[in-house]
Amino acid sequence: MTDTIETTDRSTLSRDGQSLLAPIRLAVGVLQGLALWAIERSSGSSEFDHLSHPVRSWPATVPELYAPLLLIAAFVPVLLLAGIGRMRTITLAIWVAVAAALLALTGWHEVARQSTETLLNPPYLNSPMPVFAAAALFIGHHLILPADMERRWVASFPTYFDTAWKAAVQLALSLAFTGVFWILLSLGAGLFRVIGLDFLEELTRRSWFAIPVTTFVFSVAVHLTDVRDGLIRGVRAVGLMLLSWLLLVITVLTAGFVLALPFTGLKGLWETGSATSLVLSAVAALVILTNAAYQDGRAENRPPLPVRLAVQAAALLLVPLVIIAFWGLFLRIGQHGLTPDRLIALACAVVGAVFAGGYAWAAVRTVLRKGDWMRPLEPTTLAGAALAFVLIVALFSPLADPARLSVADQVARLERGAVKPDQFDFRFLRFQSGKAGEKALATLTRSSNPDIARRAKNMAALKDRWSDRYEGVPEHTPVFEVIGDALPSDFAVQVSRRDIRYDCDKPGDCVARVQDLDGDGQVEVLVANAYSVHLVARNAQGAWVRLGQYVPYRCVGGARGDPRDRLRTGQVRPEKPRWPDLAFGDGPPVTGDLDPSRRCPATATPPNAPSPVLVGEDAD
Repeated sequence: MTDTIETTDRSTLSRDGQSLLAPIRLAVGVLQGLALWAIERSSGSSEFDHLSHPVRSWPATVPELYAPLLLIAAFVPVLLLAGIGRMRTITLAIWVAVAAALLALTGWHEVARQSTETLLNPPYLNSPMPVFAAAALFIGHHLILPADMERRWVASFPTYFDTAWKAAVQLALSLAFTGVFWILLSLGAGLFRVIGLDFLEELTRRSWFAIPVTTFVFSVAVHLTDVRDGLIRGVRAVGLMLLSWLLLVITVLTAGFVLALPFTGLKGLWETGSATSLVLSAVAALVILTNAAYQDGRAENRPPLPVRLAVQAAALLLVPLVIIAFWGLFLRIGQHGLTPDRLIALACAVVGAVFAGGYAWAAVRTVLRKGDWMRPLEPTTLAGAALAFVLIVALFSPLADPARLSVADQVARLERGAVKPDQFDFRFLRFQSGKAGEKALATLTRSSNPDIARRAKNMAALKDRWSDRYEGVPEHTPVFEVIGDALPSDFAVQVSRRDIRYDCDKPGDCVARVQDLDGDGQVEVLVANAYSVHLVARNAQGAWVRLGQYVPYRCVGGARGDPRDRLRTGQVRPEKPRWPDLAFGDGPPVTGDLDPSRRCPATATPPNAPSPVLVGEDAD
């Protein structure tokens, strides 16, 4: 099959004119650089008015045009570099036109959905869309190229494998070549600078030079790696061999994780706050490394027995990982509703489920000795790639805009009473969900529920996200690790973002200890986090308020230790100051720092204020 692929490549090159490949590719690189420079120049990054504001020109003054043009200029030339000489001209033209249209649509939508609050400066792209767009284009290109090479709708799996992994190696080498070029250019500029010649260093700082040179060097690297096809295949073979053995490592670690779950439970995983993304990352690693080990599926390329066993084990391990990912997502969605991040994670989990189902069936089929080794892996990989392409296009276009779907779900939860107004994140609507959120917030200001309407109006009145960072943030009940006597019943209750207790999100974040520090018969609460100890006491109205904080420190060795550990072990005690406070006239007493034994030498950096409560060894 490799011979067939190489023959197809050579025939395509001959048909399109192999002698013209180099000038065409270099011309594409230069034109891309000039286009990117013109787009960057319009943003005003190098020209400012008398108030130091950037002077922008067209198309930067039209965000709905600027973002699509930037995406097209950044990605379409790369598709041309990858397709010229390998894909038929008509097929390449159609694919480039489709890709440009998709980039224009997603770029326009990315701008159109944003509010004026976030649509401030070029490039006007405030989501992970460009990263996902690059992934979608890579997938799409390597679904189309093999089919065009074999002149049929669905090519053979070895062709898909060969073209995709060759392109991945070629891209990595081209990026590395471009990076090393700039390192050497910077080194040369430094050498000239030491003899008083700054022209080269100044030149590298000019965007009209740096951008076209970068794209030109990248196109040179693409051409050089393409004409040395044997070299690329050799590098790929070594890389695949190394990756296949790394599969053993991740498989053992993942198996240990899965086997430990019945004994540890999932509580610790959920408390990380990033369980789903962590598990999905493991799924992605297993899928990529499994493909690296399986290669093109031909018998002569099968890995050694230990790696084959790792492939089968990894295929089976995908199932529990995907189940855990869905479980975590459904728990969070059930508790807190949809968010853009959760919708993107859900799409990734769906793709992971396709891979998990197909790969697990391949492993079971192999164990049952039916058919070739892991053969169902091949159609599963193609189906998963195609699904990923479709979902990316849907998520970053009007078809399934995560912000719009999240806003609709969150507002529905609020209106049906699934979440109380004081626990609803109005700030998400105002500043984090674009025009869909602003429209929903305007509707909530007219709600028949006076509490909802009041909170929505307060949030809508904010001029920007920095004017009141606490307004609209949902309240929640803090969690404490309690040492000694039980906390007062009204201490661990629902609090707002303004309260110091709000940051105690999960067990272990904060340690609390009830103590009568001033001996007045009324208890106070010491709340320790990783950096300091906060004193929380009742005010005249009986409400718990933060009076201040103690920041323990040591002058010798600089090791402060964790204040929470000191509170757990009883190493925190009140100590009367050696010198009294002083009152000046009718003003409040002022505490002085008069004890030399409690002060660091001039070379040390003390905290903001001395502490009358000594912590552990700091008392010595």
